[in-house]
Amino acid sequence: MATSISSVSQRGSTEPFELQVSRGQIAMHETLFKFGFNSAVTNSEETIWDQGGLYAYPPSASVMKVSSDNTGDTTTVVFVEGLDANYESVSESVTLNGQTAVNTTNSYLRVFRARVTSNEPTGNVYIGTGTVTTGVPANVYAKIVAGENQTLMAVYTVPAGHTLYLTRGTISSGTEIANKYITGRLKVRPFGEVLQTKAVVTISNNFIFFDWESPLKVTEKSDIEACAIASSAGDTAISATFEGILIKEGGSLG
Repeated sequence: MATSISSVSQRGSTEPFELQVSRGQIAMHETLFKFGFNSAVTNSEETIWDQGGLYAYPPSASVMKVSSDNTGDTTTVVFVEGLDANYESVSESVTLNGQTAVNTTNSYLRVFRARVTSNEPTGNVYIGTGTVTTGVPANVYAKIVAGENQTLMAVYTVPAGHTLYLTRGTISSGTEIANKYITGRLKVRPFGEVLQTKAVVTISNNFIFFDWESPLKVTEKSDIEACAIASSAGDTAISATFEGILIKEGGSLG
């Protein structure tokens, strides 16, 4: 005789709230986890993302060009996620054609995540606008480094009609240069305003975990990014994460 198996939440017992959200058991709630890596931060501030340098956001919603810097990547499928001109979530799958750019169907005001879903590429994958030269667009808004199969960008924008409550984050650094340290910042740009520092830490060859006992509220259409600057010249590898609960506002449970 078959045995019916149910979760503790279905039996009326308690279960961690975050787990219930991840399982889709809490209406209008979902978890967010963003992570980034920058292998070569120096003594000029940079965003923690694959391409390096300060991240520049698209000035308007645009069709994106998706390409590889390797001519042989002609069957790789990339899933692109972002926001449209109204800050609504949009996504699609794009099949690469080597260094020849393939246009997206949607127009994107923000691109904050992409991943390879089939046929791992040999080269780096780029998503951006402008003239594409040997597979690299003039304006890069997302990059998948060969072998990662996923963007590593600590960058996110809250969709329209949602509020993000940040609960925790991390930052780590590694360098072979003695007495060198980095200053890391989590920045938020509320819609219509400027980037503002919401957390700042200083570390040297270390890892820091921090959390907000009272979650940090980030309103709709706000940009979020992790940045860092090293105390002296020379490459420093830095990774950063931030996570929280994304809640759809004004919805109906019925």
